[in-house]
Amino acid sequence: QEQLVESGGGTVQPGGSLRLSCVASGFTFTSYSMGWFRQAPGKEREFVAGVGWSGGMRKIADSLKDRFSIARDNDKNTVSLQMNNLQREDTAVYYCAAGSHPYYVQERRIAFWGQGTQVTVSS
Repeated sequence: QEQLVESGGGTVQPGGSLRLSCVASGFTFTSYSMGWFRQAPGKEREFVAGVGWSGGMRKIADSLKDRFSIARDNDKNTVSLQMNNLQREDTAVYYCAAGSHPYYVQERRIAFWGQGTQVTVSS
């Protein structure tokens, strides 16, 4: 059974940092790109970051490039999202995803979704 389990969410003050982690199991991890999406209440789900199967192709949403980064560890079947200088508008449920295309993440080509982890930025 394919499974993605996120962790690391929580509440942080504006300007703070969080690191999200996602552990994959039940499938061949290196056959998939990996990514992160987020969805705020009343908003559409949006792409945050993605990384290809080898870790060499990384992309961050344009508006987040200066603050977020993504990495994967194929020895541990994990992918992480480092979030710095968090702002209130970053509040959302963050979802880990496995992309069907091995090189890059596309929302229309997601094979497996995690359950999500809540990130709340509040003073």
